[in-house]
Amino acid sequence: MYDRFFEEKITSLKNSGQYREYTVINRINGQYPLAHLDGKQDTSVVVWCSNDYLGMSQHQVTTSAMLDSIKKYGAGSGGSRNIGGTHHQCLLLESSIADWHNKEDALIFPTGYGSNDATLQCLLRLMPDCIIFSDELNHASIVNGIRSTKADRTIFKHNDTAQLEKLLAKEPIDRPKIIVFESIYSMDGDIAPISEISNLAKKYNAITYIDEVHAIGMYGPRGAGISAELGIQHEIDIIQGTMAKAIGMIGGYIAGSSALIDCIRSFASGFIFTTSLPPSTVSACYSSIEYLKENNQEREDLHKKTKTLRNALQNAHISIMKSSETHILPILIGDALKCKAAAKLLLVNHGIYLQPINSPTVPVGTERFRVNVTPNHTEKHIEDLVNAMTHVFNELNIPFSDELHKKSA
Repeated sequence: MYDRFFEEKITSLKNSGQYREYTVINRINGQYPLAHLDGKQDTSVVVWCSNDYLGMSQHQVTTSAMLDSIKKYGAGSGGSRNIGGTHHQCLLLESSIADWHNKEDALIFPTGYGSNDATLQCLLRLMPDCIIFSDELNHASIVNGIRSTKADRTIFKHNDTAQLEKLLAKEPIDRPKIIVFESIYSMDGDIAPISEISNLAKKYNAITYIDEVHAIGMYGPRGAGISAELGIQHEIDIIQGTMAKAIGMIGGYIAGSSALIDCIRSFASGFIFTTSLPPSTVSACYSSIEYLKENNQEREDLHKKTKTLRNALQNAHISIMKSSETHILPILIGDALKCKAAAKLLLVNHGIYLQPINSPTVPVGTERFRVNVTPNHTEKHIEDLVNAMTHVFNELNIPFSDELHKKSA
């Protein structure tokens, strides 16, 4: 009876085009963005959708730090932070992150998802009668952290500060409030109105909580993020980030005042009751961050090649969604089944790996590819991608940007 229920659920997903199929990608050390498909070591594919934005997962400074740490400390951490899992590398990394974001202290978690989920749950349970205001496009980890509590929550339209102010104005000035939002939104590639949100928070006595996971390493002085680029990092109460994207490893963190960080460390069950990151991972994260603080080359290459790719796609009339103003280039397909079919053709016929992004990650009708160039992609890679996408669009009758314009006119 139960298996039948589960099978029906999966069948429904497959029929709608929303079923996720996982492609086994074995990245080749030292040759990023090249990878082998599982069992096919004789040919390589080019990865175009990794969150390893700067290629730091394979940078010598990162891999050397990890190998040295394994030789010294072994593979695992041994336990939770409270029970044997707080090693010296944890303290180094937290100090480095706090310095990066101009905050008093920081706290690291095994994943970025966990840092959002645990921190928001903790805050909403600790603060009596707290209400949280959340952007409608916030990440699933933020949504889950909020939904896991009984706190009042209000969802405001994406990046709509006028609506946000109306919602804030309805609440008593002394009621505890949190505004949670992202600096760069990963599916649309747009940037939040951070200054305006910060000003509203000050006006209506709210805490600001910003998720900078798709910005750190790549924007702002020393790669400290969009809020740092705007010169208002000090105005944000809580900065959340990840080590799984531009830093090239895994893990999440929050940075803020000493009092706030100590509260999360002391009360957040998602932090207290989980095994800590191993010394090798933390050492690699620390080395990557310290490198990115001092070196701009990877950032500059990323932005230069993003501009080259954006221009090449636009010249080929391949539709980049208008929301994009960052290194994230969402290419609209608009149909779940065609998106999956296009991904398969790109992989099998052209040696290009792009993961289809379908509902529920994005709304039905906005299915897309999420393309990210890196410093490691070459001009030949870019040319091959654009030619392959042009061929696949024609083969599957996917509209080009000029055709979309004619339909909307």
